[in-house]
Amino acid sequence: MEDVFGPDGLIARHHPNYEYRPGQVDMARLVFDTLSEGGVSLVEAGTGTGKTLAYLIPALAAGRRVIVSTATKNLQEQLTKKDIPFLQSILPRRFNFVCMKGRANYLCLHKLKKADQMPILESMEEVDYFDEVRRWAGKTETGDKAELTDLPESLSFWSQIDARAESCLGQKCPEFDNCFITRMRRDAMEADIVIVNHHLFFADLGLRGGEYGQVLPDYSSVIFDEAHEIEDVAASYFGTSVSNYRVMELIQDAQKLVLTEPDQSSDLLKILARLGQRSDAFFLMFRGGDQWGDRNPRGASEEGRYNIPESFFVRRDRDGEFKPTAAGEAYIGLTNAIDRLIALAGVVKDQTPELDNLLRRAESLKFELEFIVTGEEAGFVYWYEKRGRGVFIHATPIDVSGILNEKFFSINHSAVLTSATLTAGESFDFIRSRLGTGEARELIIPSHFDFENQAVLYLPEWMPDPRSHEFVDASVEEIIEILHATRGRAFVLFTNISQMREAFERVRKRVDYPVFIQGQGSKTGLLEKFRTTEGAVLFATSSFWQGVDVQGEALSCVIISKLPFAVPTDPVVAARQKYLDEQGGNSFYEYSVPGAIIALKQGLGRLIRSSADRGVLSILDPRLRTKSYGKLFLKSIPPCRVTSHLEDAAAIFHYDELKRD
Repeated sequence: MEDVFGPDGLIARHHPNYEYRPGQVDMARLVFDTLSEGGVSLVEAGTGTGKTLAYLIPALAAGRRVIVSTATKNLQEQLTKKDIPFLQSILPRRFNFVCMKGRANYLCLHKLKKADQMPILESMEEVDYFDEVRRWAGKTETGDKAELTDLPESLSFWSQIDARAESCLGQKCPEFDNCFITRMRRDAMEADIVIVNHHLFFADLGLRGGEYGQVLPDYSSVIFDEAHEIEDVAASYFGTSVSNYRVMELIQDAQKLVLTEPDQSSDLLKILARLGQRSDAFFLMFRGGDQWGDRNPRGASEEGRYNIPESFFVRRDRDGEFKPTAAGEAYIGLTNAIDRLIALAGVVKDQTPELDNLLRRAESLKFELEFIVTGEEAGFVYWYEKRGRGVFIHATPIDVSGILNEKFFSINHSAVLTSATLTAGESFDFIRSRLGTGEARELIIPSHFDFENQAVLYLPEWMPDPRSHEFVDASVEEIIEILHATRGRAFVLFTNISQMREAFERVRKRVDYPVFIQGQGSKTGLLEKFRTTEGAVLFATSSFWQGVDVQGEALSCVIISKLPFAVPTDPVVAARQKYLDEQGGNSFYEYSVPGAIIALKQGLGRLIRSSADRGVLSILDPRLRTKSYGKLFLKSIPPCRVTSHLEDAAAIFHYDELKRD
């Protein structure tokens, strides 16, 4: 590894921005040992370590196929467009890689052909878009929607022609050999490195062994980048979920069936009409959670996540007998309509792959509805959320550590979990307990950057308690003062959308800098505006706390409004806390504090992205100093100068120059 990463090594001879980083060599050695000898390794690699190359090169040297799983599709793009092409250009031996995303990212050729006969377009404008997709389909090698850079990010008809699993005909599809998913699987079987994202990895793991579920090739070694994201992603795939959109898509696909028997065709239309009505009636029952007093805007979400009360579907009457509620009656009506569809599909004379697929989906829908509504499985939390016009009901496992250990860590040869933020208080205990990794090698690599000289932590004095009404007023005034001192060039990060919007409206009227807010455009477009607009300020929430890289003076300040504790009334968070407390633990110090520390480290990690960067970190939440647990936060963040005086903080930019401006 020294020959590759050392001062006279391979990378030094080819990389224009090479710097010798002993921590990078240490990480590469540990990754290689883990992949060679087996077991699990946990590696916290601070910003500037060069962790991507530190795991890619050992992966290529491992002599077996390695899965690399990232948190987002954006990180996949970075690997496939930047890091891996660089290695292909300098390494003496050739290697193959493939990038795999979720199936909904890919075009289905069978659906595209059928779409010519179906009215799927919402406007005349989309006719041109559809023609462009059709031309692209004839020349693309991957079928990945990301190649359609000249078309709007959101195409209303894409869901009608994508390759999602639930509508896949599998080997019965007439386009199976030409299918982009089939091609991708074949390429993956020959690849040395397979790059996926956590969502695809755990979707595959949850369904592995099923006829339609498995997408990834067999593997024994996995590297998880941004591994702090694993718990929530895994929980979503080891649980189950049903939405009104899912029922609607089933109805839409059933309407496309061509039945040769007129009576059966007529019956199908009647059944689908009844199914649509019953679905509307059922999901209307989830019109709001305020009546239960537990409305939960989860962090950045204003639309709410709600517990489903035990008495929601069934309750006792005066005689002590269990009776279905209105919601229970609506559920019975919906499942009866699904049963009628299943019964009809079973007696249709001309069986087709499309009909087989429809029958499988209807049976799966009924099973998952029953699982959620009965709520009989211990260890799950039952809840729902509203997103726009969609209602999603869920059953989510409270603790995934046992599931992950059984399904993954105990049966695979080796796994490396890495991130810039895996520890709390310099300990891996939190991440180990949440993920069930078992015994693991551990390595903490401090950031390569000189935070003592590159950054200053500004903690303003006399800020009120963040739960008080005075906090928003005080934070607005403080944000304005900070922005004047740093000449804009800042991210202002919040844990709540409504507070973000209120602060944005009040601040933008009182500063002369260009001020943007999350939601004005796509994340990519907004970041590009921020990078190219002098003195820009961006107000944002959770999605900008991580995975965002803005180097140079454009981002010279990160202001964090509140310590990012998970919202305690969120159904999943509350269930996890209750479970820990019932096991004799302390959920606040074992779950809430470590989780908030990792989130805070992610937010602060946006600031210093290169050895030339300088900046101000500011946390407005006074609990960092007034509460005993504040010391744990301060111990966990990179060591830098701390001040409660704004002029001292701004001095990092040469304050006399600021005053002259």
